[in-house]
Amino acid sequence: MSHLPVIIGMGGINPAGRSSLHHSYRRLVLDALDESSAMQTRASLASLMGLLQQRDGQWLDGNGTAVSLPDYLRTLDPVLRQGSLIRQLENNLFDPSQVLYHKRATLKGGDDKPLSFVTRRQHLPDSMPADWQITELSAGQVRVVIPGSLDVLTENYMRTSVNSAGQLPSGFDPKDLYASRNHPRGLQLTVYGASDAVQSLGMDWEALLGAVAPDQISVYAGSCMTQLDYNGNGGMLQARLLGKKVTSKQLPLGLAEMPADFINAYILGNLGTTGTNVAACATFLYNLRQGIRDIQSGTHRLVIVGTSEAPITPEVIEGYATMGALADDAALLALDSARGLSQPDHRRACRPFGLNAGFTLAESAQFVVLCDDTLAMEMGANILGAVNDVFVNADGYKKSIASPGVGNYITMAKAAAVTRNLIGEEGLQRRSYVQAHGTGTPQNRTTESHILSTVAKANGIAAWPVAALKSYIGHSLASSAGDQLCASLGVWRYGIIPGILSTEAIAEDVHQSHLDFLLQHREVGPQGMDAVLINSKGFGGNNASASILAPHIALRMLEKKHGAAALKNYRSKNETVQAQQQQYDEASIARRADTIYRFDYQVQDGDAVSVSPDTLRIAGAKGDISLVMPNPYADMCE
Repeated sequence: MSHLPVIIGMGGINPAGRSSLHHSYRRLVLDALDESSAMQTRASLASLMGLLQQRDGQWLDGNGTAVSLPDYLRTLDPVLRQGSLIRQLENNLFDPSQVLYHKRATLKGGDDKPLSFVTRRQHLPDSMPADWQITELSAGQVRVVIPGSLDVLTENYMRTSVNSAGQLPSGFDPKDLYASRNHPRGLQLTVYGASDAVQSLGMDWEALLGAVAPDQISVYAGSCMTQLDYNGNGGMLQARLLGKKVTSKQLPLGLAEMPADFINAYILGNLGTTGTNVAACATFLYNLRQGIRDIQSGTHRLVIVGTSEAPITPEVIEGYATMGALADDAALLALDSARGLSQPDHRRACRPFGLNAGFTLAESAQFVVLCDDTLAMEMGANILGAVNDVFVNADGYKKSIASPGVGNYITMAKAAAVTRNLIGEEGLQRRSYVQAHGTGTPQNRTTESHILSTVAKANGIAAWPVAALKSYIGHSLASSAGDQLCASLGVWRYGIIPGILSTEAIAEDVHQSHLDFLLQHREVGPQGMDAVLINSKGFGGNNASASILAPHIALRMLEKKHGAAALKNYRSKNETVQAQQQQYDEASIARRADTIYRFDYQVQDGDAVSVSPDTLRIAGAKGDISLVMPNPYADMCE
């Protein structure tokens, strides 16, 4: 029997705010929402930014002063808007106007005299040059005389050429929410995002564990850039050159799969399958493919998929800028020369499918919880959507490793085909849309638009709606498709596809045949779209496209499989789940919801394990692990 992978929870954080309960999506379409929903999301943003909390049932501002919530949030609205989405680089991570670099210099004594200076003895090189003359002075000081010259590195500071980024909401710092112990920022985001996803389920995690065997859970989560700030790989590579010591944590915490490891070890206590696929900017969809294969095969029943990326560091910005991939200040000013701007329009740095100059880096952590349809029915889980399929293809031979190839034609064509198979030809043609990769680079606007146009024409689609989320939050690399997925799930709750508002007009070299680029919000209704195709393209030729089904389509499929009576019973259970989700949302806004982080919690060793020929049991774990293994090669054995 088939197993449909349904999405029952999501959580995370990106420049638009908290993902659970659709808050980050609602920030994108804030002006198109009803007043109550808009106020909820303003409250969520204010809470994240440290401007709102609740104590003893009373709402307080950031200074602890009592406020009237609706009036206060209306007053805060400009601050909340300015402190979210793409904007000018702030100095909470580093000062973009004072980026340290070293310049080489050669020092010599003047007038043919030897070079002489005083320093502390402990600062002398371990291997002393033979021509250095050392004279002891007082209190550990020495005088050094060098007959020749001395090569040195001098400290200098520069302003970054790129000053736009998709930063988390101003004032939000994940390390303050738990005992972070010098964790790299990407892992801090992981803890917050995965905790948010688990708590957003509206169900007790222990209750879910009681319904599945310990080895029927899998976690696929990682990053593509690894952890490159000073507490991770960045610090490990920089430390000795900066005169500091490498720590024991920098290397292990810098590994690409460490987000999955942290979820297993400190959030879930997971004993099941784990890992990550690293695929540059397509990493999230590669991991999603792993997760749904586990569910479709029947080997696993509960899966967490996600990514966490924190690439806003001076070194990463410089690396992408040197490639010519980022929209720097000079290029933004050149784009807007006709408008007579004296300062770059950092808010509109990313302009997918319009005249543009490069992409905009962003930080984000996004996680979704999936299970098989039977478990969702049994638990009354809230069904946000379902994953039809995910396709992955390489580009074949390439001239440049950075240039796009033909692989994305394959993935999009396959995603369209499986969507058509499930919702029909008319459903694909009239009730589906595309969340494009849409990076905001000149190369992407021509190549991706040609792919979409080609697939649309082949399927008889007259005007395929195309959205591009990076216009709001930037490019979070490994997490970018997670951002696209979470926003798409919001469309099925509020019925509004976010438009590409930063792009004023489609560029002349963009292929528009059979496509409808949404430059304004498009109201389609909560059930106006049956499917969304999410596209992702990664550096090196990593292409992935996913077909995601609407919750009303998923429920229709579940009724056909399980029957009307079972669906009625499910809806009754789901009422409790939705009420508990609302309770979590209210607690999170009030800053009463604790981030899950279980360090040194119920740690077990081999004494907790008992093994028989057919069963493995772990003390404290809910359920046993079956060792009755089918032999897939029985027909090849005697």
